[in-house]
Amino acid sequence: MAEPPLSLPPPGDGPVEVLFIAGEHSGDQHAALIARDIQSRFPEWKMAAVGGPALQRAGVQLLYDLTRDSVVGLVEVLRHYGKFKALFDSLLEWVATHRPKVVVLVDYPGFNLRFAAALGKRGLSRKGGGHTALYQYVSPQIWAWKGGRRFKMAEILDELGVIFPFEVECYRDTDLPVHFVGHPFAREDYRNPLRYDSEGPVLLLPGSRRQAVGRIFPVMIKAVQAFQRSAGNRPCVCLYPSQEVRGILEHELGRSGLESTALSLRPVEQGTEASAVLSSSGTMSLNCALAGIPGAIVYRAHPLTAWMGRRLIRVEWLGIANLVLKREMYPEYIQEAARPERLSEVLKTAISDPAQRERFLQDAASLDSNLRAERSESVVARLAALIHQA
Repeated sequence: MAEPPLSLPPPGDGPVEVLFIAGEHSGDQHAALIARDIQSRFPEWKMAAVGGPALQRAGVQLLYDLTRDSVVGLVEVLRHYGKFKALFDSLLEWVATHRPKVVVLVDYPGFNLRFAAALGKRGLSRKGGGHTALYQYVSPQIWAWKGGRRFKMAEILDELGVIFPFEVECYRDTDLPVHFVGHPFAREDYRNPLRYDSEGPVLLLPGSRRQAVGRIFPVMIKAVQAFQRSAGNRPCVCLYPSQEVRGILEHELGRSGLESTALSLRPVEQGTEASAVLSSSGTMSLNCALAGIPGAIVYRAHPLTAWMGRRLIRVEWLGIANLVLKREMYPEYIQEAARPERLSEVLKTAISDPAQRERFLQDAASLDSNLRAERSESVVARLAALIHQA
């Protein structure tokens, strides 16, 4: 059965300068930092978003919470196709009606690049002959797979801001303007929610995507059970990004038989100190790395998604810190390699080995240096330039 059409609200008070589209919790948080910069420099700009709660807290009019529907992998996307199609069509009509000056597409390339192409076909984007500029913030991982997308991006986008320095070179053979704008976690005003404490709890970060969390968290629970059997009753903390994810965590905890006193759940905004970590390969793993918390990357996808990934992905690592440093800061345990007994040993070593702790501190400092953009143009400056070109 087809999904019913969505009705997105009109702008609250006048024409919109910036429309954000952020489909994941990390993108929502990144976009919120940009929104606050805009409010500081251009308080007269009106902003709207298809995003999440972080953008809403930043004072942006939230048209639809897309982070509630965050999925990953071919199988998961197909299951939710009807809902995404309804939103896609409604959002096209919203742009046609309200004509924002710039659409900021935050990561989420499966949706955002298709939407950019559709805006061009409808004659709404500047590259399509229309009024609205398209700024992509955060590059899709063309260095890992689907590298040919860069040529299509050059056809449909007006500009791209990348957050990893090595990404600029990936677009040298296109005419797309690309700027390294620095990683948001390397900003002076960014407060990392994670801190290292040698006496702190073990930290679990199974991610923000519901399907992935449902596969990763049970493995983490078993690893904690094995760890506590052999290394004592050090408490554990699991951070969650949304109530939907918390529901999955509570369900899996109920099935596991693990005592609630052994593993507590906290919203990610509260943060925590930690002595060791098991993290999915997403954005929070970078927070772990910058805090110098030792541990490992753990990931399990749907078997079909994993099978396709092995044939398409061209990089050696999944973890962001490993990719930026071009070496293994965090060992990675993917699919069948993510065995509870092995992960238990990782936790014991992270807590007891001072040499490993020292190495993680050095890697954290190197990583922070790599992610700073000392002379780059800010995202807000680039958006202002695009708006003034109109």
